[in-house]
Amino acid sequence: MVAAVVLLMQSCGFVKSKFGGRGGKDGGDVGVINGEITADKGRKGWKQTTPYGMVLVPSGSFIMGQADEDVAATQINMNRRVTISSFYMDDTEVTNHEYRQYVNALLTDSVSTIGEEEIMAKFYPDTAVWKNDFTYHNGDPMLEYYYGHPAFDTYPVVGVSWQAAQHFCSWRTNVYNDFRTKEGQFVSPRFRLPSEAEWEWAARGGKQGAKYPWGNPYVANGKGCYLANFKPQRGNFDADGYPYTAPANAYNANDYGLYNMAGNVAEWCRDAYADNSNAIVWDMNPDNQNADEPRKVVRGGSWKDIAYYLETGTRYYEYENAKRSYIGFRCVMDNLEGRTASMRGGRSGGSRSKATKASSSSSRGSKSSRGGRGNNSKA
Repeated sequence: MVAAVVLLMQSCGFVKSKFGGRGGKDGGDVGVINGEITADKGRKGWKQTTPYGMVLVPSGSFIMGQADEDVAATQINMNRRVTISSFYMDDTEVTNHEYRQYVNALLTDSVSTIGEEEIMAKFYPDTAVWKNDFTYHNGDPMLEYYYGHPAFDTYPVVGVSWQAAQHFCSWRTNVYNDFRTKEGQFVSPRFRLPSEAEWEWAARGGKQGAKYPWGNPYVANGKGCYLANFKPQRGNFDADGYPYTAPANAYNANDYGLYNMAGNVAEWCRDAYADNSNAIVWDMNPDNQNADEPRKVVRGGSWKDIAYYLETGTRYYEYENAKRSYIGFRCVMDNLEGRTASMRGGRSGGSRSKATKASSSSSRGSKSSRGGRGNNSKA
């Protein structure tokens, strides 16, 4: 009898209207019926898409900190467990060609508000870093050609301060959401710099306790080919295939599909630097945004650094207005759909499920498929 009553109530629409179901003649979501909030579904049309050139980094928990001996005895990255929410990340560092679109847009649209002098001083890459960073060094060819010549279009931009990287993220967000608004789409989360915890989680590529993005414990593979662009041996800069920087998609990607999370250029993070950051940040999405601290975290090591700085747990800093020939950046975007998204993007435009990541890591990371020199070719 009870079952019959319930069925009768459902057929008359009582259960839906009384307990927050959908109402109205057309059966659509009406939000409020008879003064009561009844909508049981959100607004239609929202689906977070993977931005071009980005890949999904899943959520997870890991032991953050030094993955090997702290040879410098810094004690500034002690091990602790943290949890990271899912986000999207550029699969490569921002390239010269990508950054040039931003500078050109400022010079075209923002001269009247910002001023050409300020644009050139704050946001235009400082090409003189190729000479200023190194004493008695012939950096003239890099100074003249690196940023503007098409030969270096796919190389990571350098000579960009933390402040300029932040401004690039804001500009990129405006361009993206202006288009989405014109197309009648919901706005997307903003582009931003990664926190250093997000950066380290992404660099490890799902490998717990990994010393390097590719794992442990060496910087070369079984054939003796170096796995990143850095300063190997006792200063043989050319031994890894590139005397200065390499294309942004060079070498093999890690298991999240991210290139050059070690070496090539070091990368700005959003965090203000603090020796005791472990003591002052929370263990869920830690992020130290202190506007009064001019020192900002830099991660990943660069083409001029020894292997110690390539380790996933090594942290150091530079001042927010500094421009260096060995520091670049990449952007991230929050994933509002949490752990549900399983598609991967990237500049190739392809996608794959999480289940296929491990089986395809060797083919995914081939530099030759993206215009670079792969470890296979060097061997």
